[in-house]
Amino acid sequence: MIRDYLKNEALSMLTRLGQLQPFSLSTPMVSAAGPSNEALRAITNHLVSAKTELRQKVQTYLAQLRGEADETFGNAAEAQAAYAVLKLRFNNILDQLDIFADVLTQRSEHQTGVWIAGLDVVATDALAPQDGLYEIPPVMCFLERGHGAAIRRARTRLPGGDYNPVAIIQVPRERMIGSGIASSLIHEVGHQGAALLNLVETLRKELKNKIAQAPPSQHIAWTLYERWISEIVADFWATGHLGITATQGLMNVVSLPKYFMFRIKLDDPHPFPWIRVKLSLSAGALLYPDPQWQRFEYLWQQLYPLEDLEEDKRGIIRDLEQVMPEFTELLTNHHSKYLTNKALKDIFPYKYRQPERLRELYSTVASQPATDDSDLSPSLTFAVIGQARADGRVNATTESYLLSRYLNRWALGRAESRGKLN
Repeated sequence: MIRDYLKNEALSMLTRLGQLQPFSLSTPMVSAAGPSNEALRAITNHLVSAKTELRQKVQTYLAQLRGEADETFGNAAEAQAAYAVLKLRFNNILDQLDIFADVLTQRSEHQTGVWIAGLDVVATDALAPQDGLYEIPPVMCFLERGHGAAIRRARTRLPGGDYNPVAIIQVPRERMIGSGIASSLIHEVGHQGAALLNLVETLRKELKNKIAQAPPSQHIAWTLYERWISEIVADFWATGHLGITATQGLMNVVSLPKYFMFRIKLDDPHPFPWIRVKLSLSAGALLYPDPQWQRFEYLWQQLYPLEDLEEDKRGIIRDLEQVMPEFTELLTNHHSKYLTNKALKDIFPYKYRQPERLRELYSTVASQPATDDSDLSPSLTFAVIGQARADGRVNATTESYLLSRYLNRWALGRAESRGKLN
């Protein structure tokens, strides 16, 4: 009876495993809303491999139950324990399936699905490094409620311990569609890029050396920058591609009641919001010299003045601002073997995205018919439109219209390329 019971349970698992269909058969969406060939192939191969592995283990388990394997179970408890492990693995695969399904099924939403596919193209563009420093993993985006973005990086662990074959980026639905969406999106891309280049590790090493050499009065500031470096690098990645657009988007994301703006926790790996914007302004002014950075800094300080802040918080902010120029120089000029000894700033196209050039390109971007080809990359297009908004040349309605048109075009272009390749 015990063997029959466990045999039926194992066969039932095999049946349910066989019912798990590839996404190409189960997710309705228009062609333009589909993920890239690389992403769909990576997910499909991953799930097929996981299913094959589990199917083989279940078959081995059944052979052990029948006494046909080299090793058999000594008693019912051993057989039940082995079945429980198989069941856990099956649930791990279902958890992974649900992660990918949440991303893919959203693409069946009218219009939204195509916009998401366009964001895939933007993210892939912003992940492409100068001089091929690493292999770009497939990227897929999806929308989620709330005001924050997040990433499940490629090559990190999924439920069950398997490696994730694609980068999955969650972006806030409430930011669709404005240039600020690119700030959140490319920030998350920056986390993936930083991992591929080991930037957090190499920067931390350099910052720890700086802490050891700095006078005692600067230790707290340098220690905080070292603790926050993961988030700072991701923001810098966005700035390197978008210029002022990255800072504007960040200002919008972190605009919170004053209590949260200055909630300084010395053990938190995230910079408190007020200083995070100041760091973005500092990096932007260094990469893209222009009076606009001073204007936005003045605006930020008017929105969140320091005058009535507690003295201990003001003291920490003074320490951070004192060494901020030196920290920004260290960040932008960071070298490592993973960067092939070029400066960090030089893996970004900032030299070709100076404010004056972005201003010159706006008329081209604004007049580009939706069906025409353009030499401008997706991230550059966002930077141009965001610069126009910072300059007051475009209002929110026109900005949204232009960006939705470009997202549609990028998604359609990828779908057409996929059709030609197939």
